[in-house]
Amino acid sequence: MELRAESCFCDILTYRMPEESQLQRQTPDSLMLFGFWYRALPSDKVGRGKMVKAMLLETPLALGRDRAGRAFALRDACPHRGMPLSCGQLDGAQVECSYHGWRFDVHTGQCAVIPSLVADQKLKVDRIYAGSYPCEERDDFIWVFITDPGPASAGFTKAAPAPAPAPGIEKFSEHYKLAYLTAELPCSVDHGIIGLMDPAHGPFVHQAWWWRSRHSIHEKQKNFEPIPYGFRMSAHTPSSNSAPYKILRFYADGDSITTTIDFVLPNMRTEIIRVGKYWFSSLTTVTPITRSHCRIDVVAAWNIFRWVPFGPSLLKFVFAKFVEQDRRTMELQAEGLKHNPHLMLIDDADRPAKWYFGLKNAYLEMKRNGGEFQHPMSEPVTLRWRS
Repeated sequence: MELRAESCFCDILTYRMPEESQLQRQTPDSLMLFGFWYRALPSDKVGRGKMVKAMLLETPLALGRDRAGRAFALRDACPHRGMPLSCGQLDGAQVECSYHGWRFDVHTGQCAVIPSLVADQKLKVDRIYAGSYPCEERDDFIWVFITDPGPASAGFTKAAPAPAPAPGIEKFSEHYKLAYLTAELPCSVDHGIIGLMDPAHGPFVHQAWWWRSRHSIHEKQKNFEPIPYGFRMSAHTPSSNSAPYKILRFYADGDSITTTIDFVLPNMRTEIIRVGKYWFSSLTTVTPITRSHCRIDVVAAWNIFRWVPFGPSLLKFVFAKFVEQDRRTMELQAEGLKHNPHLMLIDDADRPAKWYFGLKNAYLEMKRNGGEFQHPMSEPVTLRWRS
């Protein structure tokens, strides 16, 4: 949640057009928000007996599992001479640095052994810590709580526990299916997130015979409301021009199908579809890897269509198609963004993007100066656009 350093949050110029609508010119600055849980890697990428490298918010991590299979996350640098700990040996309780054999507890980072010390050298090794981070598994992913970075010259101490558990997908029955998809995006987290919440690109980017075409564009009206550190598209009937909506009507009357979509800082979009006793729930995150590179992770759970053979594989195919279309769009957009243009955000279709920048700005301001969080939404609002 802390400023990573250089400039103020953003450069905004707002002016009034003759027809009284607003354009907002904005330059994302790619600042990353510390003090939050972030998805690090899918659980199946981290086995026992060997550590795996990961990068979150330009922080190098070594991920692994202890003897009981519990995941851990250490900063991937020995505090002695900087050797990556992921190159060392793991015995299930401690990691041994491959350079000088220093050993550290995998969960606390506390030093246990410095082999080069002789008997009369009284260095208190237990006061030395490698960097460690709270780490939890949820819904087939390992999450890491990335704390505020300390001064560059400061060493590490025992990590404080995270203030809240890692996020999870909301589920509404005991039995369900689960699937995930992950993809790298060649853009900053800001562009990844506003692309994720953009309501108007669908007919142009996500065209498919089994989904929708650009010829199905029509006017839409949705209600939004503020929630803590985010906003909600209130429960509504899904768009009638999408294929999934038409399929869901086999389960229930169209008016009884509801979708609720939330966005919450730093990077989480949740969507819940309810059809009587049937449901579909997803949690999508856009995680900053570096200032110019992020990753989108989609995890979904559902009890609808559980009877369909290869249901998870079919859903992953659909996810993969959508994410690849978004990835390709971000790749092409990156060419134009090399020249650092201002973004021209319009009402109403770009209002969610404006709210995101406002939420991020408010959080950074609260972090800098204390006081209460000043939410950019003062009350519920109705937005209209065509898509």
